[in-house]
Amino acid sequence: MDILAEHIRKTVQISEKDLEKVMSFFVKETFGKKDFIIRENDEVKHLYFIVSGLVKLYVTDSDANEHIISFAMEDWWESDYKAFYTQTKASQVLQCIEKTEILKISYSHYHQILNEIPVMASFFLHKAVNGHISNQRRVVSLITLTAQHRYEHFLKYYPALLQRIPKTTLALYLGISRETLSRFFSEHQ
Repeated sequence: MDILAEHIRKTVQISEKDLEKVMSFFVKETFGKKDFIIRENDEVKHLYFIVSGLVKLYVTDSDANEHIISFAMEDWWESDYKAFYTQTKASQVLQCIEKTEILKISYSHYHQILNEIPVMASFFLHKAVNGHISNQRRVVSLITLTAQHRYEHFLKYYPALLQRIPKTTLALYLGISRETLSRFFSEHQ
C-alpha cells in the first residue's frame, strides 16, 4: 500500500491520520495474465489503482471486434468510470495484460472518503482532470494524425509501455495493422 500512499502524497498534502484512514478503505487483489477485472454487463462497484502489472480497457462492437480505449500500468487508475459513477452495468471490459496487483475502493467508501476527508476530493478531481486531458489527446490523435504520427505520439507519451504491450494489441490501440506497426517499430530501432 506504500505505492498508493506515496501516489496520494505527490498530489495533495494530507495528514498521516487522514492518509491512514484513506488507506484503510482499500482492498488488495491480484489477477493473472488475461484475467478479467470487469466484464461487460458487470456491476462496477470499484475504482482500481494499479500497484503492479498492466491492464487494458476496451469495448467490443457488434462484430466482436475489440476497440482498446486505454492502458493502465503501475501508479495509474482505471475502471469503467461511467458505470462506476452512475452505478450502472459495465459497457467496457477491463482485462489484465500481465499479472496485476490492484488496490480497489468501493463506491460507498469512495464517497465516505470524499465526505470525511475533503482534501481527497481535490486528489480525485486532479486525477479526473488529468485522465480527461489524456483521453482528449488520444481522440485528437486518432482523428488528426497519420498512422506514423500516432505511433510516434504513443512513443512520446508512453515509452515505458512499448515493450510491455503485445504488438497485436498495440496495433489495435493505434488503429493500424500489425504489419504497419512492425514496420514503424523497425524504423525506430
